[in-house]
Amino acid sequence: MTDQTRSAPAIREPVLELDSLRISYFTRAGEINVVPGLDLKLYPGEAIGLVGESGCGKSTIGYAIMRYLGGAGRIMNGRVLFEGRDLYELDADALRRLRGNRMAMVYQDPMSSLNPTMTVGEQLMEVPVYHDGASRQQAYDRALTMLDEVNLPDPASIMARYPHQLSGGQQQRVVIAMALMAKPALLIMDEPTTGLDVTVEAAVLDLIATLRRKHKTSIVFISHNLGTVVRICDRIGVLYAGELVEEGPIREVFRDPRHPYTRGLLSCLPTLDADKHSAPLVPIRGSVTVPRNRPPGCVFATRCEFKREGLCTSDTIPMGLAPDSQRHRVRCARQFELPAPQQTVNPEEAAERAAAAAEPLLEIDDLRKYYDQSAGMGFIGNETVQVKALDGISLRARRGETLAIVGESGCGKSTLAKVLTGLETATGGKVALDEIDLTDMGVAKRPDEVIRRLQMVFQNPDSTLNPSHTIGYTLERPLRQFANLDGEKLKAKVKALLKSVNLPAEFARRKPRQLSGGQKQRVAIARALAGSPEVIIADEPVSALDVSVQAAIINLLAELQTERQTTLLFISHDLSVVRYLADRVAVMYLGKIMEYGRVGDVFAPPYHPYTEALLSAVPVADPSVKSKRIVLEGKPPSVLDRPPGCPFAGRCHRKIGDICDTQEPPEQRFATGHRIACHLPREELAGMDHVINTVVAAE
Repeated sequence: MTDQTRSAPAIREPVLELDSLRISYFTRAGEINVVPGLDLKLYPGEAIGLVGESGCGKSTIGYAIMRYLGGAGRIMNGRVLFEGRDLYELDADALRRLRGNRMAMVYQDPMSSLNPTMTVGEQLMEVPVYHDGASRQQAYDRALTMLDEVNLPDPASIMARYPHQLSGGQQQRVVIAMALMAKPALLIMDEPTTGLDVTVEAAVLDLIATLRRKHKTSIVFISHNLGTVVRICDRIGVLYAGELVEEGPIREVFRDPRHPYTRGLLSCLPTLDADKHSAPLVPIRGSVTVPRNRPPGCVFATRCEFKREGLCTSDTIPMGLAPDSQRHRVRCARQFELPAPQQTVNPEEAAERAAAAAEPLLEIDDLRKYYDQSAGMGFIGNETVQVKALDGISLRARRGETLAIVGESGCGKSTLAKVLTGLETATGGKVALDEIDLTDMGVAKRPDEVIRRLQMVFQNPDSTLNPSHTIGYTLERPLRQFANLDGEKLKAKVKALLKSVNLPAEFARRKPRQLSGGQKQRVAIARALAGSPEVIIADEPVSALDVSVQAAIINLLAELQTERQTTLLFISHDLSVVRYLADRVAVMYLGKIMEYGRVGDVFAPPYHPYTEALLSAVPVADPSVKSKRIVLEGKPPSVLDRPPGCPFAGRCHRKIGDICDTQEPPEQRFATGHRIACHLPREELAGMDHVINTVVAAE
């Protein structure tokens, strides 16, 4: 983002002003004050990011601005001023004319905004027809133009499709197009990129920045990902338990965070220049203060390591200016006394040498998984085509190390996990667990001992934990099956498992609905550990978690791995987490390995062009870091029509000619087992520049 974009706007009349805003929800238990009093201004063309853990009030504030609080939510005090008008004094007709016209909202799940029974075109055309009285032809033309603006290919075709016929990234672009149809002055965006591939996320963020500049739209950007906030916003507001605890320009807050909670959030973030050996993550202890139990004084005091009794725990703490700033505000009584942040650095070479010396535990050679699928329309009779979900995968996972599998959706990561766990059987090649051939051994044929040795942790614990069973029962089942325990020994082992994932013993009596997302993921990890497995396959286990919970889970996985010498196959699209946790990385694209090697080798030149593009797309939570931006045009080719040459050739920014389209690339080997499948000359690969420059940029 340019310095010009980040500069303070010349027009000083705010487009949005929250004046002493107090929000409560009314339940059977009475009033719950979730936002005790918020003051915030947003100027034309400016973007502010609201960050904080789940339960801090980010989405509540967004809904309050749009007057979407529902029957239980109520503004108890203060005002929401939009273009000088109090939104809570407008009648229903006036409010309806504003929504979708002068102000709009984009949600995390695009399908919550799209009607599955209407085509995309019909839904987009409603905006100009309703708000501007446009004719159907005028509305159609405007919708077509807006779809082109959000970089959707063949807008006319998109107009005729239903939402379910689009990818997640396309759906989100349609929702953004719908929100911008009337060129609103204010856009509220609630986690608009969560769950998207890193390349799709980067494209959506670039799109938001471009459209913001073009239409001079003000943005309230709600996110738990500080990297996306850095890429989009001028200012950041850190929320805790409904209170704004720190607010100011992006560069000032990240360079010198003055509130302990802001420091805590930043300490939870894995970065691309550090790993589990050199910079341990520091999760914030405890959980977000429940609004019903709001303490006197600083609301963060119960979790703060810097609190001073009396000073921090008696009187209300006002916002004050940070040192040498007129725009950086902090709600902390000790902000001028906080010591400089400390970082523990340990050498990483010994750990890498140990991992390199270990014998392979899981060996994958020329693994293939093909599906026969109906060819569909345009083909005669019952003709089928072969889908090559995995095509010649060869990998080694050593005892006690982490092998990360990365790539966009559809590259074959989850199919690989299914084959390894026996949910699918291989078409060809070989999978061996410590010399036991698993290639043709589906899960139903695997003996208990093999199942015990290889376990899986899924992305969403809600889909794998039975809501009708207690946590204790969930953990007892694998212990009965694999360890043949019962009675007091069984109860003692359940208690020990809960302790191993830092959960209290009384959680055994609870059911999943009584646990938070992070707690449920810990239970899923405990269940995988019940049989003392030698290999754990973790499929996106932290992607949907708050940064503080994510840090705790990442540390937990690293600690358990060290204690038990467990091999971890870590599937993820978050390259910052991969860089932090992994020992080795395999980059997959359309069922093939594009690049493989030690994490330090894969994250530094030479890169495969696809790896280079993935790294450039990572939103880095540091405004001083400069990243080379590589935009991938188009989308991955269909597995039904696999190209004969390099599968990445159609999107490659370094394509060298017809050879890329017609011949499979050779596998070029570099030092320490680093290999890259690419036609580029070895000298050109070796001469690549770093994608991410961690040298502090000039202000």
